[in-house]
Amino acid sequence: MENNVKTTLKTEGFAFKKRLGQNFITDKNLLASIVEASGVQPSDVVVEIGCGAGTLTRAISERAKKVIGFEIDGSLKPVLSKTLDGVENAEIIFKDFLKADLAALEKSIGKFSVVANLPYYVTTPLITKILDESTLCESLTVMVQEEVAERFCAIPATPDYGAITAVIALRASAKILKRVPREMFTPRPNVDSAVVKLTIEDGRIPVADASLYKKVVHAAFASRRKTLENNLVRAFDMPREEAEALLISCKIDLKARGETLSPMKFAELADALRSRNAES
Repeated sequence: MENNVKTTLKTEGFAFKKRLGQNFITDKNLLASIVEASGVQPSDVVVEIGCGAGTLTRAISERAKKVIGFEIDGSLKPVLSKTLDGVENAEIIFKDFLKADLAALEKSIGKFSVVANLPYYVTTPLITKILDESTLCESLTVMVQEEVAERFCAIPATPDYGAITAVIALRASAKILKRVPREMFTPRPNVDSAVVKLTIEDGRIPVADASLYKKVVHAAFASRRKTLENNLVRAFDMPREEAEALLISCKIDLKARGETLSPMKFAELADALRSRNAES
């Protein structure tokens, strides 16, 4: 497969675009292992974001009912027409997934999972879009930069734990499935990668207002050097005594920093803030 794909890329005069984070995988065993780890079943619809040369698209198509692939680079059309020749259950949409109407897509395809080798530069916006807008996505199995995968799965009070960790945790559990060295990509990136699976479990962290939860999380990490109290005062234009009362009501140390709070504690804090706002 590797030689065939590279030959096709060369024949079609394809030039890799660094700004689009194009790093392709051609190793058949690696591709198969990613799809297997995702848990895709023969009855599943899979959305792929960033089809590249179509190698992962083809691997997914061998296990799934249907693959809907999004590719932003129109110059890959002739490449994909050759690499996906004979693949009847794959549909490629040449469009930026970040601009896609997810509600309309879900109306047409129903429940789905995501399997993708995500461009590093848009990893967080892509995952955030799905978690914010999707009601039918069941899981995401994605190749991302290794340090980003560590961040997705981090535990509180560790250097990797941040806002994205807590935002993901509201709707999904995260687990690293596989480490992938940079040598497995063409062209070779400057960092190693990892395959991480986000399994969506709505209601895993009960909270009255998901939007407020995210605001509290982002406020808490707005300045990691500052205490949670100071960040709340600044983000919500809140009197200091009110911020102190809020933290005390949640049994949170007044000198605590945001990275020490678990997602469950952030939910408790968001609910307490919501109750105080309702009373005022």
